[in-house]
Amino acid sequence: MRRGAPVSEEPGRERVIAGRYRLLSPLGEGGMGTVWRARDEVLRREVAVKEVRAPAGLPAPEVERMYTRLEREAWAAARVSDRNVVTVYDVATDGDRPWIVMELVRGLSLADVLDAEGAIGPRRAAHIGAQVLSALRAAHAAGVLHRDVKPANVLLADDGRVVLTDFGIATVEGSSALTMTGEVIGSPEFLAPERALGRTPGPESGLWSLGVLLYAAVEGHSPFRRDTPLSTLRAAVDEELPPPRRAGPLAAVIEGLLRKDPAERLPAEQAERDLRIIGAGGSPRADTPPATA
Repeated sequence: MRRGAPVSEEPGRERVIAGRYRLLSPLGEGGMGTVWRARDEVLRREVAVKEVRAPAGLPAPEVERMYTRLEREAWAAARVSDRNVVTVYDVATDGDRPWIVMELVRGLSLADVLDAEGAIGPRRAAHIGAQVLSALRAAHAAGVLHRDVKPANVLLADDGRVVLTDFGIATVEGSSALTMTGEVIGSPEFLAPERALGRTPGPESGLWSLGVLLYAAVEGHSPFRRDTPLSTLRAAVDEELPPPRRAGPLAAVIEGLLRKDPAERLPAEQAERDLRIIGAGGSPRADTPPATA
């Protein structure tokens, strides 16, 4: 981890983190903090810098836990080498808190696109889904489970890539858990039933989240969203999947990914193959036998 000089805030000048990263403008903001467009003054290139701000009044142990989670995001993402996963360059420490320095992906999130355009066609959704699944498979090969696959964490880059970002609640093989017993982490409407029930997640849990993402992309809404997080989790566990009506050739993939039993879900390899066929304008062969889990 890089440790540098304190953040500088000279009048009329941008803030500089660790004496190196000049913050230029915010790219996005969420409950955990802000992602900035910044300039690396050493390598003279633009980067993205993730700042996490602890909520006012948060007890010191929780603040430390939050910052440990941020550092783990960088560690997890850095273990994954894939064109569809955001590249982490550095972790700088300033003001006793970490800042993650990443490649600057120019483009929009899938959530932005869905908000602006509404539901998208099955072919476009399949093209996006195939690249997200490629990222998930690369992450799993590196011993990393993402655990928060959702449209806001999928970036559609101007260069044509689809990039999975925000590994803030990823789990890494061999690391100690940072969650308290019984705590559910992730976005409820994209959470697999086994995770809602507090069971140990596996790669199949990410396949479920991808299935919800694909359903939301083509239908315009996620299948199990309810008025409260708890009722949403209950729906994912207990209720049948509302049949997709706009998915076309993508319907079988979505239904295969959204089987309640993780062992019965469409295997990742077959799902990625089918998504690439649909994304290219074809239809998967209906007589292709499912691969074993």
